[in-house]
Amino acid sequence: MISIGIIGGTGYTGKWLVDFCSNHPFIEEINVYGKESAGKFLLDIFPELNNEVENAQIKSISELSFDQDVYFIALPHGESLKYVPTLYNAGKIIIDLGGDYRLNNSVEYEQWYNYKHTSPELLNEKIYGLADYFQAYDQDKRIIANPGCYPTAILLAALPIVENFSENIQTISVSAYSGTSGAGKSVKQELMMSEMFGNVRAYKLNKHQHQPEILQQLRSAGLNSPFSFATHLLPVSTGIYATSFIHLINNVSEGEIKEIYKAQYENSMFVRLRKDPPKLNHVANTNYCDINISVKDKVVIITSAIDNLVKGAAGQAVQNLNKYYGWDETMSIKKYGVGVV
Repeated sequence: MISIGIIGGTGYTGKWLVDFCSNHPFIEEINVYGKESAGKFLLDIFPELNNEVENAQIKSISELSFDQDVYFIALPHGESLKYVPTLYNAGKIIIDLGGDYRLNNSVEYEQWYNYKHTSPELLNEKIYGLADYFQAYDQDKRIIANPGCYPTAILLAALPIVENFSENIQTISVSAYSGTSGAGKSVKQELMMSEMFGNVRAYKLNKHQHQPEILQQLRSAGLNSPFSFATHLLPVSTGIYATSFIHLINNVSEGEIKEIYKAQYENSMFVRLRKDPPKLNHVANTNYCDINISVKDKVVIITSAIDNLVKGAAGQAVQNLNKYYGWDETMSIKKYGVGVV
């Protein structure tokens, strides 16, 4: 049995972490830490969790205890830097849902995130937690960098073809769409219902902070070709939908590509290979990533869909916890199963 600390447990992803951890058979204690919410009770903030979680009082981050075994950090970019080094030096296991430890290079981090990285020596001490793709985790590394929502949807879709056909890839371009909850709970005019209803718009073109994270993993898999990435907002609360366009130098049959994906994900509990392009409502409130592959001549189009708050954040974080300890990866995440549907 282990104890858990959730730092920043009152945001959108924090709610899912509280829910998942409260239903985990190997977690005996949960402490939630907040700033403005300190002193309040969980069910005052999340009344929908009544009868699902214990109505514990939220503790102040300024009084962070080092008594827990594992700490989830669900804070805005730049904030994890204040806590990870101290927790790491205290011997704790850290699962960071933010972007502060995902990149391997502190200079690149500073260019894309506009924060100075204050613990670059820890970037090599992390596990990049793309749970459905990477197998065994190094137990000597105690920082798990939980992937971003866009990277999760795009990398699960693109990595198998990159690893197997990198020399045959001419270009990869991705058009991806997100629900507004990806921006967190902060009030922003451009995310208001009256602004987004019936509307779609591109944002952060050529400067989205997830771009170097995606490219880092694709390069590690062997990609030497140009890559482009465009992000858009949808008039929905949750979800990520990504369409990856992969242009090949020489033809490859659809059957050959699908066999590679089937072999890659045959043991994954949360990747489903769809016969038709996925729909957001098929993955909403689940830890699934649904993928469809279409090939014509030298063009491969791969569509993928996830829930950004679950698979793109809290669900994968708990999956990483399970994976780190060698437990059943589906434990407490509630949805499970795999196959072509």
